[in-house]
Amino acid sequence: MAAGNETSPVVTRFAPSPTGFLHIGGARTALFNYLFAKANGGKFLLRIEDTDRARSTDAAIAAILDGLDWLNLDADEPPVMQFERAPRHAEVANQLLANGHAYKCFATAEELETMRAEQRAAKLPMRYDGRWRERSPDEAPAGAPFVIRLRAPKEGSVTIQDRVQGAVTVANAELDDMVLLRSDGTPTYMLAVVVDDHDMGVTYVIRGDDHLNNAFRQLALIRAMGWPEPVYAHVPLIHGSDGAKLSKRHGALGVDAYRDELGMLPEAVENYLLRLGWGHGDEEFIDRSRAIELFDLSGVGRGPARFDTKKLESVNGHYLRLADDARLVGLVTPRINALLGRDIDARETGLLSALMHDLKPRAKDLNELAAATLFLFRSRPLAMDERATKLLEAAPDNILDAARMTLGQVAEWSAENLEVAVKGLAEARAIGLGKVAQPLRAAVTGTNVSPGLFEVLAVLGREETLGRIDDALRPQKNEGPAA
Repeated sequence: MAAGNETSPVVTRFAPSPTGFLHIGGARTALFNYLFAKANGGKFLLRIEDTDRARSTDAAIAAILDGLDWLNLDADEPPVMQFERAPRHAEVANQLLANGHAYKCFATAEELETMRAEQRAAKLPMRYDGRWRERSPDEAPAGAPFVIRLRAPKEGSVTIQDRVQGAVTVANAELDDMVLLRSDGTPTYMLAVVVDDHDMGVTYVIRGDDHLNNAFRQLALIRAMGWPEPVYAHVPLIHGSDGAKLSKRHGALGVDAYRDELGMLPEAVENYLLRLGWGHGDEEFIDRSRAIELFDLSGVGRGPARFDTKKLESVNGHYLRLADDARLVGLVTPRINALLGRDIDARETGLLSALMHDLKPRAKDLNELAAATLFLFRSRPLAMDERATKLLEAAPDNILDAARMTLGQVAEWSAENLEVAVKGLAEARAIGLGKVAQPLRAAVTGTNVSPGLFEVLAVLGREETLGRIDDALRPQKNEGPAA
């Protein structure tokens, strides 16, 4: 049984392979490692597992670092690059060879393929049969290539007291002698992970449960070296809303896509990922400081979490409402510029800033927020969408003319005074406020939805508001567009 390393200072690590972007499952693993370290006064470390040279790219490394930075998951030390440590990995393999815990295997690729074919035909488990385990290297042809394999225990069993999965036992007979060094002298993933975790002082290995079987192989290597054993916590993977393995159709995108394409806020993505497989009572919205206060591995469920895009959007809407207005202006401006095909100027930025408090409660993401602002920046005469056109056509006779006249007589242009004036008009006509407000909204925004009408009118200003109403009235009077 693994005794674990629970009395040592807590050190966790996130160890992505740079073969693509930081995907949403990896981001949750990083978050859990970060929070557990901080909750226990420990360190959170980062290791880039770039030993697969054919698939690892600098662009992917940059994307992973960018995603972690966006989520504010800063490691406490500079990242460890696994490939650079290959000489250290080889040193450990040779140390195991020297003390008898590893051996040279001279089996050729053809021999191993024949072995596997025979196992398949006999419907036996596919594993190395130990054919060089007890043989002398002197039996091999001079200069023949070889790999170095771990001499794993064959009797008994190993139990891991996993902090999420509970006690998990595997018979040693089910584990073969894994390769540590390939014939070209390069280390395997299994060797590199164990050596790096030891040298980095990692005390808790928190990762996806697809690595649970690896833990038993890695533990045999740890014990062969006489190193302290980490505490394991294998977190169930994320599934789609339908219970199937998470894929792009479920929302399994890179973290960058949630930021750039979907317009999510990092604190919303963090909160959602935190609650995806972990919980504390009925608390739904948990900020970083509260998460550090509460997080413990006992709150991680044993069943797969289900990714729900609608729920993520709801959480994001909550954090949009809480977000600082100036920050949102900065985040949404590039999206507005892209929609308009031009950059908004300082005056228009002022309009956006003035109305942001009223705009943000109506959006679930930055894309919706950007789209909802466009009426502020459209050139006159506004193009009316179908819903605005219907509102204008259904308006009481001459109500827009009356509203234009009423607003033109407001001395001090403020939301409060404009509301009093329009309400007075509705009362004088003995009609509901909506019968005036809805066509008025259509005239000044070109659509049927907007922030509070009177706040919109106040921000647009007297000249722009009255001009837009005049534009809307001209087609009704068959006068053509404004000159």
